[in-house]
Amino acid sequence: MRKITIAIDGYSACGKSTTAKVVAKELGYTYIDSGAMYRAVTLYFFENHIKLTNPKEVENALANISISFKINPESDICDTYLNGLNVEQEIRQMRISERVSAVSAIAAVREAMVAQQRKLGKQRGVVMDGRDIGTVVFPDAELKLFMKAEFYVRGERRQRELLERGELVDLEKVMENLQKRDHIDSTREESPLLQADDAVVVDTTHLTFDEQVEEVLNLATARIAHSISKHD
Repeated sequence: MRKITIAIDGYSACGKSTTAKVVAKELGYTYIDSGAMYRAVTLYFFENHIKLTNPKEVENALANISISFKINPESDICDTYLNGLNVEQEIRQMRISERVSAVSAIAAVREAMVAQQRKLGKQRGVVMDGRDIGTVVFPDAELKLFMKAEFYVRGERRQRELLERGELVDLEKVMENLQKRDHIDSTREESPLLQADDAVVVDTTHLTFDEQVEEVLNLATARIAHSISKHD
């Protein structure tokens, strides 16, 4: 069966990553969490005290960063590896969330990650989520989605995610972080968060997780069928 590329963009805490993981599993596709890649870079920069305003330091650091994904046999979902070490838990912490947008806004960082993402998705049969997947990384993706949700709902979801990982964060602080990230992601010069002209909007505000997975799977199935008939 002909495989397609599915690009999912949108704001933080809209359900992009969790939905993309399940959709990829159901379709037998490869899931690539582009956000995790930027979080891994942020973790490396933070732990190695890299000055974001020093281009040479950033360039040298990027040359020493290798990011990969491996299936976790317990969760049956891909974990993120930074230079061979599993950093899935570390990159989800609030200290990384507070810094990732500033790191992601650096042109050299985005260029390096986009190159890696395109290489990972070269064979198609990929579900990738992020901020610029449908506009920059895979502008020719057969299915582009833009996920959104009401701001307060996103805040509650992110707080719940953090709590499930054992990190209790005040809702006001979570929402301040989301607001700051929205602003940086939408206004940065390099690959800002934008809705692709041909993207299908999926508002998850009032959808259960199962409902949003079902909606995306239905859209994907229809697009796969269209792709097959187009190439017959």
